[in-house]
Amino acid sequence: MKNFLMFVFVVLFLACAGNKPRDESDVTTRFERGMKYLKKKKYLRAQEEFNYVVLSGSHTELGDDAQFYLGESYFLNKEYILAIAEYDRLIRRMSFSPYVEKARWRICESYVAESPKYYHDQSYTEKALDKLQEFIEDYPDSEYRKEAEKDIAALRNKLAKKAYETGILYIKLRAYDSAIMAFEDLLTKYYDTDYAPKAHVGIIRCYSLDLNVEAAQKYYAENKDRINSPELRQKAQRYISEAGEKVGKRK
Repeated sequence: MKNFLMFVFVVLFLACAGNKPRDESDVTTRFERGMKYLKKKKYLRAQEEFNYVVLSGSHTELGDDAQFYLGESYFLNKEYILAIAEYDRLIRRMSFSPYVEKARWRICESYVAESPKYYHDQSYTEKALDKLQEFIEDYPDSEYRKEAEKDIAALRNKLAKKAYETGILYIKLRAYDSAIMAFEDLLTKYYDTDYAPKAHVGIIRCYSLDLNVEAAQKYYAENKDRINSPELRQKAQRYISEAGEKVGKRK
């Protein structure tokens, strides 16, 4: 009986010892195949290969490589939400990996790509801004810093446009107090965007349409230096002038 048990043990040991190299060899083969598919832009096939390696070879040296490139195969196929999930999995499970910085940048790029036109819900835009700011704070010397700053400026400008168009809508509805509040909110949050000077003019327009000439004149005097476009200044002055004429006709 002892000899039989010893025989079984030896057989199992040799089987396990024999399987391990084959398994690791298979993982390497599947990873290399995934990289070839990725280079050929066959992203679905690449996803299959990298997913296999992630599931079967996370304990190997290729574990974080496969996890990152699985994210890449989704990102390059413009499946950004799925890409974010895979990059995030790498960051959480393999924080030691040299791919972490690039994965975090890809998450930023993915949220930027998902940011919609200004008239839609801007949840992804807000998320992109948060991720970009966190990235700059954690990697101040990153090669991606300038691009991150450029993306932040563009996204803030989009949010400012949404706020500006909200103010314009209130003007069309003749809800001038609400319009002024929208423009003031824009100036508080997005004072450094292209829409800040327009918001100042928008406030002057509201006062003028409401025939509050004195308030319009005072606001213009206090903020004309912030209206950095000659065309916008002329427009603001015209609003005030037209309001003054209407008030004069009423007297």
